[in-house]
Amino acid sequence: MDFKFMEVLQDDWQPVSRPALFGWVAFYAFFLVYAFTRHGEGLFIDMVFLPIHEGGHLLFGWFGQMIGVAGGTLLQLGVPLAIAIYFLFQRHLTGTAFASFFYFENFLQIATYMADARAMELPLVTVGNADDVGHDWFIMFSSLGVLKHDTQIAAVVRALGWLGMIGVVVWLYHRGKKHPPTRTLPAV
Repeated sequence: MDFKFMEVLQDDWQPVSRPALFGWVAFYAFFLVYAFTRHGEGLFIDMVFLPIHEGGHLLFGWFGQMIGVAGGTLLQLGVPLAIAIYFLFQRHLTGTAFASFFYFENFLQIATYMADARAMELPLVTVGNADDVGHDWFIMFSSLGVLKHDTQIAAVVRALGWLGMIGVVVWLYHRGKKHPPTRTLPAV
């Protein structure tokens, strides 16, 4: 098998200027503080991923009820992951970091939804018949026999989200410092 596309991963990342690098790190730091102060409540960025989540139910629903229920979360995570992979192969550092950061940010919202599986207090959104709406994680956890562990599973997912977001910022900072743009001096 010929894996020439993997050779791209050996290339250097596109350089990022110091001001841009520090600007991005500051943006992520402010976002992390904002997310932390919300204590699991919805974040403004969640409104971007809600239609993607709902679209996942429609898209994956063609493959059966259970995959349709899981499809919301699959597409919600799949879109930023696919964008991160695209930027990875472009060797675009800040694009890869941005998509990866928000891939992990989605874990926070997913964890909130998971933790609500038994209580079912969160308002539900649907693109279909409102009478047929069900709680995704109640359905999935019930079918897997783990419903009584909804909050524990959610805590692990939330921790993974926080660790992932922080890890992306640390990675971006170190990778950006490692490959600063080279300055070309004008010819005299």
